[in-house]
This record gives sequence, C-alpha cells and structure tokens, in this order.
Amino acid sequence: MMEVVARYFEAFNAGDTDAMLACLTEDVAHHVNEGQVRTGKAAFAAFCEHMSRCYDEHLSDMVILTDPSGSRAAAEYVVNGTYLASDTGLPEAHGQTYTLPAGSFFDLAGGRISRVTTYYNLADWMRQVST
Repeated sequence: MMEVVARYFEAFNAGDTDAMLACLTEDVAHHVNEGQVRTGKAAFAAFCEHMSRCYDEHLSDMVILTDPSGSRAAAEYVVNGTYLASDTGLPEAHGQTYTLPAGSFFDLAGGRISRVTTYYNLADWMRQVST
C-alpha cells in the first residue's frame, strides 16, 4: 500500500491532479490543515485547483511509513513553496518563498487512499510569508 502513497506524492510533485485523483477512493475524506473536511474526488479536485492558483509547491525529503496491516500510512516531508496569488484571509502574495516541515496521514482501502489528513505549522508559514 505504500506504493499508492508514493504515486500520490509523485503526482503532486508533477502537478498532475488527475494522477492524484486516480490514487483516491470516490468518497475520499480530505482533512485540510486548519480547514474543513472535504468529501469526494470533486471536492478534492476543486481544492487542488485553488492551491495550484495560489501556491507552487514541491515536496522533498519524503519518508513514507505504513502500518503492518497496510490500512494506514504516514508521510513526513519538507514543503518548498512560492506564494503566487493572495489567498482569502491570508497575507498578500508577492512571490514569497517558504520551507516548512509537514506531514500527511492516510487511510487505505482497496488499493486506494480513502482519507488524507495534512498538517503543517500555519504560524511558521505566516511568519515566512509576512516579510
């Protein structure tokens, strides 16, 4: 099951939302850092579209772990990003760069990802882009 998580992140780094969606169940639960839970591929795709407009991100230093049953996984990585366009309720964007440690947690079912929970330190991000 680690393979589906690795494909998900490879697709993220390639900017390939369709390939990311192919890794997800139809009813995927997407728990966004500091945000609401989105359910389903359509909501996930809309989130990705918004993120691509506001942020250019590449993940590095990836470590993926799975539990013995293969039903859960976790990943730790570094987000290397550029803030492209102002996002609602956040500081104004003017091309600021940022580097953040982050993590994601997954439920896995039937060879696909059924839950994605992402965490990063929002206060650290705000400090980096508020210059």
